[in-house]
Amino acid sequence: MSLGDTNDPPAAGSGGSWGATSSGTAVYLACEMLRGKLAKAAGVDEDGLTLKDGKAIGDNRSTPIGELVGKGLEATGHIKPGKQEKETTQAGFGAHFAEVAVNVVTGETRVRRMLGSFAAGRVLNAKTARSQCLGGMTFGIGAALTEDLIHDTRTGKLVNHDLAEYHVPANADIPQMDVHFVDERDIHANPIHAKGIGELGISGAGAAVANAVYNATGIRVREFPITLDKLLDQLPAV
Repeated sequence: MSLGDTNDPPAAGSGGSWGATSSGTAVYLACEMLRGKLAKAAGVDEDGLTLKDGKAIGDNRSTPIGELVGKGLEATGHIKPGKQEKETTQAGFGAHFAEVAVNVVTGETRVRRMLGSFAAGRVLNAKTARSQCLGGMTFGIGAALTEDLIHDTRTGKLVNHDLAEYHVPANADIPQMDVHFVDERDIHANPIHAKGIGELGISGAGAAVANAVYNATGIRVREFPITLDKLLDQLPAV
């Protein structure tokens, strides 16, 4: 894999949930071309070709792929926006569920459980996709409850520009979280039927926490983070 070299062809960036689907589709198309070349070299119809255990199998014949390759086969996959971009609208979707407890004396808020259910087309790697969603959900909890940049109103400078005063969620702040993927293949998205997954984990995560706080206390906080000082004066007397 070669990235970040001006000698390489232009490609989509790694942000905006475009990386895997664009580069992955280019690889897919290149592999399709290689498959066609192998079928031609083996003298069989491409639809009847099976590649298995290092062999090309077709028409009741089995040939080592190495013999067909000879000095090597090359193929270039290329993809660019086409008519599908104009005819269809592509979007991932999902839902976040959070169970939150608020201490009625101190206003301290804890997320006890969290579940995210997402549809992102064909999931290319279940383990890394799940980890990405868990990371996004962690970001959402941090945004909702702890992370707050404070500016000096006189100079505009940040006054909490270190990890001692800008609290990023640590292990003790994050509960048991589960991720579920909806079985989906989006045939209109691209040839590999996959869609972006990067934003799904965080989009809505903080809102789910805020809604859970409202459900628990009846207090609607509309400015993140939901720190205890925004709850204390409205909590019921005990």
